[in-house]
Amino acid sequence: MPAIAHSPATGEPLDPLPREFADLMRPEIPGLIKEIGVEVQRAYPVYAHLFNGPHSDAIRQGVEQALAAFVERVAAPGANSALRDELLRKFGRVEAYEGRDLDTLQGAYRLGARIALRRAKIIGRTYNLSPTLILAFADALFAYVEELESLSREGYVMVQARGMTDVAALRRQLLHLVVAGPPLPRATIAELCQEASWQLPAECTLVALRPPVAELVQAGLDRDVLADLGLPQPHLLIPGPLTAERLAMLRSALAGTPAVVGLTVPPGQAAHSIRWARRVLELIDDGVVADAPVVHCEDHLTTLWLLSDPALTAHLAQRELAPLDGLSGTRRERLIETLRVHVSTRAPAEQVGEMLGVHAQTVRYRLRNLDAHFGDRLLDPEHRFALEAALRALHLQETKRTD
Repeated sequence: MPAIAHSPATGEPLDPLPREFADLMRPEIPGLIKEIGVEVQRAYPVYAHLFNGPHSDAIRQGVEQALAAFVERVAAPGANSALRDELLRKFGRVEAYEGRDLDTLQGAYRLGARIALRRAKIIGRTYNLSPTLILAFADALFAYVEELESLSREGYVMVQARGMTDVAALRRQLLHLVVAGPPLPRATIAELCQEASWQLPAECTLVALRPPVAELVQAGLDRDVLADLGLPQPHLLIPGPLTAERLAMLRSALAGTPAVVGLTVPPGQAAHSIRWARRVLELIDDGVVADAPVVHCEDHLTTLWLLSDPALTAHLAQRELAPLDGLSGTRRERLIETLRVHVSTRAPAEQVGEMLGVHAQTVRYRLRNLDAHFGDRLLDPEHRFALEAALRALHLQETKRTD
């Protein structure tokens, strides 16, 4: 690894970091993301709802981009960082929406830098790197943090420049507070509602949109619909239930932009509604849920539940299907598929055979085999329910793998 020519003690600028250093840093990024998330929430509890709320994916993406862009700059000076820049500006906009000054965010950035420097020192000891190189890393890192702070300041100032008389900005702030998760800051929301001429409804319907969102969407929405269409995960809040009139408005305004309508819930549960809607978007991407211009969470509640914790579902399936563990792969798969259709439909052998594309006599033979392996477990209501849930979840996961 090349040596560093200058020492910080001389007052001369440090040379750029050796490009090979990027290869040592890159594997550390996933661990750093987790560590920074934990430490920032511990030092700044105000950010806990962001790391664990509906914007958690965007927050983690921003942290990842900030770290990855630094590493790529070491590997290839001048590398494009447009995505990082926009995410960092959005961090600043969030601070303005939530009514904080930038000191907290800057403190979080600097804490992240200290954690990264601590990790770099460990790498230095592991690979016997020179102290001068680690000093150069620290110098570059804290200069980089100033760059991140500057980008976030741009986003912060952008919101402030609109002024508190800007109703659109106030309503975006309202939306952010409502979907940030319980407990709702009722006093702050009441004040913003008064300034924004908007009434907090008893119920609301959240809508997750697939980016990018056309600029004309906002113009087609009813005046009382809250929207933030510039986020990595754009979304809407429609006061009240999704009536036929509201649905017609939504379809017209979206003009083909894919959307998932969440459940209608009290405002205090809005974070859950948007989380479920975004999960359905993911399931559409995975091929589990059929795509359509507007998809309703209400139609996929069982799928959401069954796939909410894949690891737990796998353990449940392993327990319930244990009587078949001694069978060969192909035979086991055929029995499991027959069992799934049998327990989910309660249909006679003839209908099960039609669904599986096999003769009814084959189904009866398989069912006798299943009775021999499971015994009374198939008659026990608790085991039968657990078995059906596990089989349905496995079938959905298989759909995801094969599509």
